[in-house]
Amino acid sequence: MLAATVHYTRDLDLAEECVQDAYAQALQTWGRRTPVPARPGAWLTSVARNRALDRMRRASVLRRALPLLVVDEAVPGPEEGVEAPVDDDRLRLIFTCCHPALSRDAQVALTLRLLCGLSTVEVARAFLVQETTMAARITRAKKKISAARIPYRVPAREELPERVDAVLEVLHLVFTTGHAAPVGESLIRRDLVDGAIGLARVMHVLLPQNGEVAGLLALMLLIDSRRETRVGADGRLLLLAEQDRSRWDTDQINEGVALLVESLRRQPPGRYAVQAAIAAVHAESPSWADTDWAEIVALYDVLRSLWPSPVVDLNRAVALGMRDGPEAGLAALEPLLDVPAMATYGYLSAARADFLRRLQRWAEAEAAYEEALALTGNEVERAFLAGRLREIRDHV
Repeated sequence: MLAATVHYTRDLDLAEECVQDAYAQALQTWGRRTPVPARPGAWLTSVARNRALDRMRRASVLRRALPLLVVDEAVPGPEEGVEAPVDDDRLRLIFTCCHPALSRDAQVALTLRLLCGLSTVEVARAFLVQETTMAARITRAKKKISAARIPYRVPAREELPERVDAVLEVLHLVFTTGHAAPVGESLIRRDLVDGAIGLARVMHVLLPQNGEVAGLLALMLLIDSRRETRVGADGRLLLLAEQDRSRWDTDQINEGVALLVESLRRQPPGRYAVQAAIAAVHAESPSWADTDWAEIVALYDVLRSLWPSPVVDLNRAVALGMRDGPEAGLAALEPLLDVPAMATYGYLSAARADFLRRLQRWAEAEAAYEEALALTGNEVERAFLAGRLREIRDHV
């Protein structure tokens, strides 16, 4: 909706305000003065677009009436005569947010705010910074887009290579944010997951020879194939070991594996292809007990060499603990306790808590679960951790 409105306004702030106005109008009228429309999304987009057109007309009248007081062409527009490889407003918005003139942090923050609809508070939480800091960062990024006259368009084909890495990183972040929503009552934000997969498909059409694009799409499909089994009928979080594998989406698994093979044929494996390979090991394992943890640890070793990251180290430590036992997993987690970026990362506390629980170190497990609970903003995950905490306290 925002991307479609930006298409008309070429102004991020104006588009955001008009979309917010459309939501406000919906809250005031739907179910009260008028019924909820058959296609709410189309209704909201239409209202936002009309609101934008009204404001742009008024601004135009003002410019004509006060020609000496208004600087013209303050807002960038599309470049004339430039090839548009794909006609997709969402992709245009991503490429605008991921322009090389912006820092990588600003690219990601702006995309999460504008394309994913996360609040500034939620984006700040994802970056582990204060809300005021993030608000200032997003404002600076939007001003830079305007000041630098960054065009709202998908780049021409010859410009794509230098922009692809940033776009893939953002799409991956959008997917992971939707796969495990950091806040809220639902474990999954289907709009983000489906949107990320849809855009990755567009990127694959745009760049069919790019192995990392194929690898990222494979990764998304393989992970999303478990979507329907991650939460039980009672709303309880189900771990991988508890999920009914017969309900995993085999079409998505088959497509993901085929894309992974395609990716590995085109170029040496990149970070997304290796992550997809890890997901494929899980997807093709007939049961939790038959999981090839040695293969998964080896793949994480490859991933660490391609993409050094404390989160990768955390996932490798968990796999190591599954292969060699909880003592080994706990030891592998220890160095991460001194990494500043992991100080408020709830999944580290949850992983430690699980290893300590399996070692029957009840008091330490209780403290770790309490820490994980305090750092988690998703209600489904909080309910799971609270349940584990109650079980632990029976032994303390």
